[in-house]
Amino acid sequence: MRALKIAAAGMTAQQMRVEVISNNLANMSTTGYNARRAEFADLHYQQLARPGTINAADGTQLPTGVQLGLGVRASSVSMMLSQGSLAQTGGDLDLAIEGEGYLEVTMPSGLPAYTRDGGLKLTGEGQIVTADGYPVVPDITIPRDARSISINAQGEVYGYFTDRIQPELLGQFTLAGFTNPKGLEAIGSNLFLETPASGPSTVADPGEDGLGVLRQGYLEDSSVDPVKEVTDLIEAQRGYELNSKVITAGDQMLGAMVQIR
Repeated sequence: MRALKIAAAGMTAQQMRVEVISNNLANMSTTGYNARRAEFADLHYQQLARPGTINAADGTQLPTGVQLGLGVRASSVSMMLSQGSLAQTGGDLDLAIEGEGYLEVTMPSGLPAYTRDGGLKLTGEGQIVTADGYPVVPDITIPRDARSISINAQGEVYGYFTDRIQPELLGQFTLAGFTNPKGLEAIGSNLFLETPASGPSTVADPGEDGLGVLRQGYLEDSSVDPVKEVTDLIEAQRGYELNSKVITAGDQMLGAMVQIR
């Protein structure tokens, strides 16, 4: 009875889909989060009669054949790349990326990581870091006597001082782009790692080489659409129920078969 295993594969697939949706909904308020989508592919087919098989002495061929599918499998969980809306915060170190690109940070291991979470902070020494304390690349330090800072769309950081009229250029943020951003490896805390699937990073100033620009005083909201996610959740739940009914029907058929006398 193939139906039992096929339905079990379907229930597993719908369960995975529900888990992906639940993660999206859990991160609907996460800065810079892109929704994920579970993608599936059918399993291999049992060829009882191949299409085009000669079916008679006169050379008649089967137009379609008999191919029985054996279920479904998860093929990928893909990141849906879309720009989240920009929420105004007014923070001097709140940066939203309008367009493509990622901020580069340095992990404690020395490896580079990438993020779209622009909620940056200052250390006691004035170094610009992420909320988890990871330094932003390139290293920019704000002097203690700086009255305020300004960051333009090209990522240039200017400091304003009480004893000077003209602002001082303190550094410039850069952005990293990838040929296939969907191939980045998510490691949590809004961070991604480069992989062979993503390709090497291409670092440039904001607004160059197809990269986005920076907006000071804004943060990028999550791109999760709650209405769509709830609709998909209902659909996945119904799919799970239908597959469970197939298992129930298969069990009843087996019960009827063993009761034959």
